[in-house]
Amino acid sequence: MRLTEIPTFQPRLKVFNRDQVLAVHGAALEILEKTGFKMEHPGALQMLADAGCTVVNDDWVKMPGYLAEQALQTAPKAFALYDQQGNKTMPLVNGNSFYGPGSDTTFTIDLETGQRRRTVLQDTANFAKLVDGLENMSFAMSMSNPEDVPIENIYVYAFAEIVKNTNKPIVFIADSGKDIAKIYEIACFVAGGEEEFQQKPFILNYSEAISPLRFPENVLDRLIFCAQKRIPLCFPSGSNAGGGAPVTLAGAMALGIAENLVGLVVHQLTNKGAPFLFGPNVSILDMKSTVVSYGCPEWSLTQAALADMRDELYGLPIWAFAGASDAKIMDAQAGAESMFSIITSMLSRCNLIHDSGYLEYGGISSLEMLTMNNELVAMSRSFTNGIPINSETLALEAIERVASVPGSMFLTDDHTFENFMQAQFLPKLLDRTRYDGWAESGSTDLYKRCNMETKRILAEHQVDPKLDDVLMAIDKVCKGR
Repeated sequence: MRLTEIPTFQPRLKVFNRDQVLAVHGAALEILEKTGFKMEHPGALQMLADAGCTVVNDDWVKMPGYLAEQALQTAPKAFALYDQQGNKTMPLVNGNSFYGPGSDTTFTIDLETGQRRRTVLQDTANFAKLVDGLENMSFAMSMSNPEDVPIENIYVYAFAEIVKNTNKPIVFIADSGKDIAKIYEIACFVAGGEEEFQQKPFILNYSEAISPLRFPENVLDRLIFCAQKRIPLCFPSGSNAGGGAPVTLAGAMALGIAENLVGLVVHQLTNKGAPFLFGPNVSILDMKSTVVSYGCPEWSLTQAALADMRDELYGLPIWAFAGASDAKIMDAQAGAESMFSIITSMLSRCNLIHDSGYLEYGGISSLEMLTMNNELVAMSRSFTNGIPINSETLALEAIERVASVPGSMFLTDDHTFENFMQAQFLPKLLDRTRYDGWAESGSTDLYKRCNMETKRILAEHQVDPKLDDVLMAIDKVCKGR
C-alpha cells in the first residue's frame, strides 16, 4: 500500500475557551476605560488626548476601548527577525517557537570554579558565543549587567559585545532614548545602513511598564523610538500575581493585558503597522519568600492562556519565558523547572521565548544551564512535532520482510538504517549508556557533561567575524566619539 503524506497533528495545550478569552479581554478594556493609567511622557500624553482619551489630574488617562481595538487591527499579525547576515531565521507567526536566554543578571556561575560571582563584560561575550554555537537557541540576550563598564552606557557596551560574538538575532535592553539611539546606530552599521536594517531587522527591544498602570517617561521614549524606526518591540509589564497585580491569575492577566494595550496604542499611534510583540509577564510573588518565581507553574499557565487569546482574538505574535529556575545551582530542581516551562511553552505554541539559563529567579546566569536547555528544547520539539503518517513511517514493507523471514531483525533491516535519524530523538548530553560504560567514561552527571560541552563550544566554535570597519564603528559609538 502506498500512502500519501497525511498532515501531521501537532499536540497543543489549551487553557482558555472563547468565553474566558472574551471575559479577560473585556476586563482589560474596563480597566483602561474606568480605572485608567498614569502616563508620565508628555508627548504620549498629548497623543492619547488627541486620539480621544480623557486626561484627569494632569497625567492620569482613561482610554476608550475602541482605541485598543484599532491598535490590534493595525499591528502586524506576523513579522520576522533576521540574523545579522540577512537570513530570515525567526518568522514570528502562528505557532512557531523560538528560544533564547535572558538579560540583566547581577551574578553568574563561574564556568571554572562553579562559584557564584558578579558578572563582567566577558560573560556577555561568552553567552553570546555559546548561543551562536547552540542549534536550538535562536537569539541572544546579554545575560548580565557587567560591573566593569560605565554604568551610564552599560546596555550599549553589552549590546556591542553581543554583536561581536554572535550573528544570531538579538533581544536587547536599553535605559533611555539616548542609549537606544546608540544601539540602533550600531545595528545599522552591522546591517549595512538604515535602509538595509529596516528591510531585515535583527534586533528586538524589551521594555517594561511598571505595574500597576504606570508608564514612565524613559520607557515611553524607547517605545516611541522603536515605533518610529520600526524596531520590533515587546512591552510586557510586572503584573505578577500578589505583587504588582491582584493575587488571582485572571485579575493579574487582565491588568497585564491592559498595560500591554496601552503600549500598543501609543506604539500604533506613533507609526501604524510597526511590529509589536504582545504579552505580559504574569508570574507570582511567592507569599513565603516574596520573590517573583521563575519556577512556578502559574507563569506557564498564564502564557498558555495568553496563547489562546492570541489564537481566539488578538492574532499578534506573543512573548513568553522558559528554561529558568528558582534553584541556586543547576540541580534536579533546575532541571525539573526548566523542562516544565520549556515543554509547556512549546505545547502552547508561544512565539519568542526568553530567559533560558536563569537561576535564582533571574538573579544568576548559568552557561551550563543554557547548554542543558538547548538539549531540552530539542527533546520537547521532538515531542510537539507529533507523529508523521505516510508509507515510509507505517513501515508495512519492513514489517512484511522481517516477519516473513525467521531470524530477521528490525535492527538490521534497511528501513531502520534509512529512518532512525529522523524517527528517534537522539540526545547529545542526556545519558542512555549502560552502567558499566557510564562508569568507565568517568561517571559524569548532567551538570558535568554540560560544563564540558560548554567549554568545548567556547573553545572550538568559530563565529563569523565582523568587518574591521564595522568593529571600529562600534567601538567609536561605545566610547562616545
